[in-house]
Amino acid sequence: MSDAFIPVNTPLLDGNEAEYLAECIRTGWISSEGPFVKRFEQAMAEAAGRRHGVAVTNGSVALDIAVHALGLQAGDEVIVPTFTIISCAAAVTRAGLVPVGVDCDPATWNMTIEGVEAAITPRTRAIMLVHIYGLPVDLEPIMKLAKARGLKVIEDAAEMHGQTYRGAPCGSFGDVSTFSFYPNKHVTTGEGGMIVTDDDALAEHLASLRNLCFQPQQRFVHEELGWNARMTNLQAALGVAQVERLPRTVEIKRRIGLLYDQHLADIASIRRPVARTNYAENIYWVYGVVLNDDVAFDAKEAMRRLAQKGIGTRPFFWCMHQQPVLRRMGLMLDESHPHAEYIARRGFYLPSGLALTEGEIARSAQALREVLP
Repeated sequence: MSDAFIPVNTPLLDGNEAEYLAECIRTGWISSEGPFVKRFEQAMAEAAGRRHGVAVTNGSVALDIAVHALGLQAGDEVIVPTFTIISCAAAVTRAGLVPVGVDCDPATWNMTIEGVEAAITPRTRAIMLVHIYGLPVDLEPIMKLAKARGLKVIEDAAEMHGQTYRGAPCGSFGDVSTFSFYPNKHVTTGEGGMIVTDDDALAEHLASLRNLCFQPQQRFVHEELGWNARMTNLQAALGVAQVERLPRTVEIKRRIGLLYDQHLADIASIRRPVARTNYAENIYWVYGVVLNDDVAFDAKEAMRRLAQKGIGTRPFFWCMHQQPVLRRMGLMLDESHPHAEYIARRGFYLPSGLALTEGEIARSAQALREVLP
């Protein structure tokens, strides 16, 4: 067995990526004006069951622009999961809005309807849904609540390419949805993001915001401040090739999850990902584990021990309500979310990239077995 280091992620670029990139070079279309950008936008919109796609530079700026475009007012509250990446709360605070955190379900790691209901105040104007690690949020009750209360919905589907909720594509819910195309995503462009929507006027506004709000008639006269967040034709070429193989990607990810489950099924000291719920089958964006209380050390120590055995890992998200930058801003100070706090300290994920081999899965699982008491 090889002792080579197994990285936490290695992308798979075995489709038409090289051919499409060569076409960009051959034609000279390497900027955001190239034809692959529109092709990628259309392909992702179709995959998400949406009418419009707006490609941007990364998933974080996709959230920034999406939140801004909804026209919420300074001081409005937006409900967000506390167990998520900082980009979600950052997009809310940069827009002058107030993030209000909710705890996660300890099994699925997603926000719950109970948490959302409890967090609503007279100042609540929107809910940011964030699907975590492999399973989507249980959307139906939250979407019904949002409609009844007149709340906007931002759906962060960054980790959910190819996933569905009760048969409908993740990314097809809410007023606006976003994707990320970082190298560890099911569809990657190296760096990149996408905003999708069914609203014609909103799509036009989003496209303007990502292009510095240039005006068609007077390009350098601006009525609104936007972003220079244009995706290049080179990135989009990668994306087109990646979307073409998305069904196969989903099969590979689920196979990785199944193999890890088989190798780790008898280890009582960890919690493994939920394989399926009554609304979705896990897509295993990453294969995460949570250490039970009978393990004397935390995730940081487990990851250190695995690194010594040549296994790459990554910690779970740190809770938004415990982020130093947000606390210094006076945000989320009185919040307590015990489920998220627990898994943030005791959760991490194993190598999960698409190029992972069965031998590497077996070796990673064996190493985890060896470092646990």
